[in-house]
Amino acid sequence: MRENLNLNWLRSFEAAARLLSFTAASREIGLTQTAVSQHIKALEIQLDAKLFLRRPKSLQLTDAGKAYQLTVREALDILDMSTTGLFGPRQTRTITVRASMAFIIWLSARLNDFMLSHPDTGVKMVTSIWKSPSDQQLVDVDIILASQESARPDLQLLSAEMIVPICDIGSGQAIHLPDDLLRHSPIHIMGFDDHWARYLSAYGLKYESSAGRLITDTSTAAIEMVAAGLGYAVVIERFARQAIQSGQKIRIVGEPKEFGHAHYLVQTEHRDAAQTHVKEFEAWLGHQF
Repeated sequence: MRENLNLNWLRSFEAAARLLSFTAASREIGLTQTAVSQHIKALEIQLDAKLFLRRPKSLQLTDAGKAYQLTVREALDILDMSTTGLFGPRQTRTITVRASMAFIIWLSARLNDFMLSHPDTGVKMVTSIWKSPSDQQLVDVDIILASQESARPDLQLLSAEMIVPICDIGSGQAIHLPDDLLRHSPIHIMGFDDHWARYLSAYGLKYESSAGRLITDTSTAAIEMVAAGLGYAVVIERFARQAIQSGQKIRIVGEPKEFGHAHYLVQTEHRDAAQTHVKEFEAWLGHQF
């Protein structure tokens, strides 16, 4: 039955059709020349069609073989791409890291250093935007931003953070004093609605919220909005400076102020039993701050 075609026959056919040699095809796919020849013969019987013209010193495709070659090659390419896309390249070791999008962007600018010194280790990044309590995905390295006042025993401090106000690159001239910030459109980050009040209170200023304010759920999106000239935002200094270094059209328009939050490494039972490559990543991560 044609629907029961053997995949090995198709691979042998594709290689032989592309190389026009059973011998060369056998070397490429790691089979004997006899095995390749038998695969092609079995395929021709199954299809009830001749695919090759066998000459004493050459091999040629029939018209049916030429047409079939294109379909088989495309099908095998799609299968290979799908397998690679779903299951990834083979790595001896893979570390799964979970963090906020802004933190992943900040870390990515430094990650090449780790990858170069650990060529046999893969790194998989997953975001933690609005992570559900029911999320059971196992990760090797879990990084969170939490209040320093309520830090738990299972949290290992990576770095305390500061916050700064930012504007688009063309609007910085309008900011001379902290209270100048009050006259510009605020952009708020969900979960960090007190950024503005916290920053301005450091100067004894009171922030009055605006009903028409822009709201987003990530610092990354807030920075993009600022760069687009939609308003001002108060963000973690680390992320603002990384955005500027990467070419974002924003500028910092105030001194850094204490945030009261820090990035922590979550200590879990799964992580306590971490393998050597995970511990190496954690040690490298600690040196990035």
